[in-house]
Amino acid sequence: MKIAIVSDTHNNFVNFKKSIDWANKKGVHMILHCGDIQTQQVIDDSKESFNGEIKFVKGNGDYDLDLPEKMELEVDSKKIAFCHFPEIAKKLATSGKFDIIFYGHTHKPWEEIVNNCRLVNPGELAGQLFKPTFAVYDTITNLLELKILDNLK
Repeated sequence: MKIAIVSDTHNNFVNFKKSIDWANKKGVHMILHCGDIQTQQVIDDSKESFNGEIKFVKGNGDYDLDLPEKMELEVDSKKIAFCHFPEIAKKLATSGKFDIIFYGHTHKPWEEIVNNCRLVNPGELAGQLFKPTFAVYDTITNLLELKILDNLK
């Protein structure tokens, strides 16, 4: 299954929608949003725009949103977790329960291995500090790609 991972949209639905449109065209089945969405309207509009399922966790900018701090799921026998804060992600990674964990908050794309677990930040979609990016993970091939929004085809 192909999963898109986004974070830190900060109410920039225009950029989020570009990633959603690309995901729809490329057969992505699920989107995981690692927080800092900021408004319920962005959640509602994204769910309406995406052909698959979108899951959200709460970031530090999501004051009024009733979302979980973290989520865990299993897809194609891959144990996945996602959250907003790197500290929580690292704690989850050290548990030894997960194959891959996604997080946000820093706005910077990053990947490292912690306790045999891939720890991945997809960057930010808002374009506040860095170019807007997101990640795509294929649970079957274990391939992880960083996508730069301005370079999407």
